[in-house]
Amino acid sequence: MNKYETIMILDCTISEESRENAINKIKKYIESKGKIENTEDLGKKKLAYEVKKNKEGYYYIIEFMAEPESIAELERIYRITDEILKFIVVKK
Repeated sequence: MNKYETIMILDCTISEESRENAINKIKKYIESKGKIENTEDLGKKKLAYEVKKNKEGYYYIIEFMAEPESIAELERIYRITDEILKFIVVKK
């Protein structure tokens, strides 16, 4: 297993319940394929540039361990989740 860190920026115009559902969806997938070591909720921040007509986003960081094969599926889940504006997954 490798160590990874993912940062996601969620749309801050959605309800808190929708945001929590999107975060839990990602966390549930990661836990099914690996182990979450740390999570950090950075809250609402101004974006450096406009993303999908949004000037602010809700930042959330997850540090986890997983097999390299599971990362492609995680990125696919990010892409099809409408509440997520941007994401990145990096190997630590």
